[in-house]
Amino acid sequence: MTAPSIPAMPALPYSGLRLSKEHLLVALPVAVVAAAGGFLVSHYLKGRGCKKSQVNTCISKDSPKVVHSFDMEDIGTKAVYCRCWKSKKFPYCDGAHAKHNEETGDNVGPLIIKKRDA
Repeated sequence: MTAPSIPAMPALPYSGLRLSKEHLLVALPVAVVAAAGGFLVSHYLKGRGCKKSQVNTCISKDSPKVVHSFDMEDIGTKAVYCRCWKSKKFPYCDGAHAKHNEETGDNVGPLIIKKRDA
């Protein structure tokens, strides 16, 4: 008995891509440098987002926590409180957030408390 014959495979078209050792010796370091550069750029850009730093740089630094309490009866008709920690009249707003926002690109504004008209 004779073994069944296997049909011949058609020849695959030549792709033209041929890498020699010299090509790999050049391509590998370039790929490593590109990957490392991409990692460093992404790490730098990620670090520029929200940084963990102190918001309060100068108000009551000797206190473990800055807390102000006001009675509603003492407010009058309207009170404007600072939320940027830059006001010279802290805890009241003096408009220092405008300069802070311009310098940092932030969008913080004051806390405004008004009494309702009775």
